Amino acid sequence: MTVTTLPTARPEQRTTTPTLAAVPAADVVYVPAPEGAPADSPRVFAAINAVMCDAMPVGKNQRNEQQNYNFRGIDDVMSAMAGPMRAHGVFILPTIASHTQSRDGKMTRTLITMRYRVYGPAGDCLVADVPGEAFDYADKSMNKAQSAALKYFLFALFMLPVDSRSIDDGDRHHPEPTPEQRAEQQQRQQRQQGRQQRGQQRQQPRRGNRAEPGPWEQSAAQGQEQTGPRSDYLAHAERATTRDQFAKIRAAAVADRAPADYLAKLDAVAARKTAEQGQQQTPPPNSPKSPEAAAADAENVLRLAASRANLPTLDADFERAYGLPIEQAAAAQLDQFRAMIENAGGVK
Repeated sequence: MTVTTLPTARPEQRTTTPTLAAVPAADVVYVPAPEGAPADSPRVFAAINAVMCDAMPVGKNQRNEQQNYNFRGIDDVMSAMAGPMRAHGVFILPTIASHTQSRDGKMTRTLITMRYRVYGPAGDCLVADVPGEAFDYADKSMNKAQSAALKYFLFALFMLPVDSRSIDDGDRHHPEPTPEQRAEQQQRQQRQQGRQQRGQQRQQPRRGNRAEPGPWEQSAAQGQEQTGPRSDYLAHAERATTRDQFAKIRAAAVADRAPADYLAKLDAVAARKTAEQGQQQTPPPNSPKSPEAAAADAENVLRLAASRANLPTLDADFERAYGLPIEQAAAAQLDQFRAMIENAGGVK
């Protein structure tokens, strides 16, 4: 806040802010009460002192969410001063002494000098000049500059009390967060770390059927207790060239306590290889399949149905039902058993 100079000061001795246009100074700093004012009416100095005694503290009750700090808004300051000023007959007449506006990128910058006349009950007044500055993307920079000047003028003139924990928002470039703000910031960091970890897990490549050993192969290499197949039966199934070879590989996987999802992978390999062989050796149109080929196709379809129904004991169940191994069964028997599995397990 800059109080205007006394009449005895020479114009060439007055100083101005370099970034502001030259401000014509007021003629006087104090204007006495007009003639005829009651002698017992308090003068402006006494009235200001009375307002100071009744003024209530103004805390940082407003929040800037974008820049993460609390501040005292002009509305809170005016609400705190309105009652005491009315009670003691004090009012303020604002005028604009000077102002400049310029464009700063996409924003409008306003520099302003407000001249405030503070009147007391007797009609005398004090005159003070206060600078204000504001930026805005639209047409509100003038309003903001006036609000800033008025807020700090009221704080300085009436020495408004603040709560003991607060420091004025103009005194800090980086306000310290409260304990609640620190806790919230820590939670945000933890959530962000969790999202990053989940993203890294999703980016890891999936292990193919013939890629690095699965958990059971790794535990076998380390001498740990086995919970699944000890051999890479998927690789053996890929190398199998006949139905009998694949049947032996699958039987070994079942004996090695392979889980149902692993057996399903084996059956999928068999079905795919059978389809590939069928494409390579397409029989002539209208030529009937041999009993062996029909039985092979029926067995592959049966094993797929058993995998979908989560039936790892297919071979043993079939042999108990028909009294012969699957490899020796005819296509009709295989189709019949497949239908039984689908009807019992609801496989479509």
